[in-house]
Amino acid sequence: MEQGILLSESTEVDFMIHGVFSYELFGQTVWITTTHVCVLFVMLIIMGFCLAANRAMKKAEEVPKGFQNVVELIVEMLDGMIGGVMGKHAVTFRNYIGTIFIFILISNISGLLGLRPPTADYGVTFALGIITFTLIHFNKFKHQKVSGVLKGLCDPWPIWAPINIVSDFAVPISLSLRLFANILSGTAIMALIYALLSKVAIAWPAALHVYFDLFSGAIQTYVFCMLTMTYITDACTTE
Repeated sequence: MEQGILLSESTEVDFMIHGVFSYELFGQTVWITTTHVCVLFVMLIIMGFCLAANRAMKKAEEVPKGFQNVVELIVEMLDGMIGGVMGKHAVTFRNYIGTIFIFILISNISGLLGLRPPTADYGVTFALGIITFTLIHFNKFKHQKVSGVLKGLCDPWPIWAPINIVSDFAVPISLSLRLFANILSGTAIMALIYALLSKVAIAWPAALHVYFDLFSGAIQTYVFCMLTMTYITDACTTE
């Protein structure tokens, strides 16, 4: 916990990623970093919630109450958000969008638990961007065929093809950098506060955690998923 996993435990200005331990694999040294540990924490939280939700829904009542009410509210909100953007394609992609929404949201707000948010590591956000990029182009070739893709690259004139290609490959970079930069900036600010103002940072940083972790984290989750849904829906459009 002294390797930067818990930001509030640091006595120096430190918001970097650190190695926790290493092991040898095929003659190469592989490091398990604070990001891996924090991702594990996030996954355990999500898995615990899913197991509890599954158990609650097995005993679901016609008039929901308690935890069942919370689970149904989350599902309805996600379905409403996805259906409002993706329309008829929502059924196909709601599992993916719902999964990345929950993962990114829990990762972003994990700072409330004193963790270093996994999304403050570009390796995590870039991987999410690459997955979205792959889905976009898989569905583009699936629905628009090769002829439609080539036509789109040459729109409005063939001379614009190189610019359109660069624009397509910029999607995962822009998606990942936006999320990474916003979460990292909040992480850096909170690390500076705890390190430089540790003697007086007793209760008032909670308000900053609400903004940087909860509010900003929720906004960035929504933006990432909204752009993902928009790109995928556009790729599935044949007109």
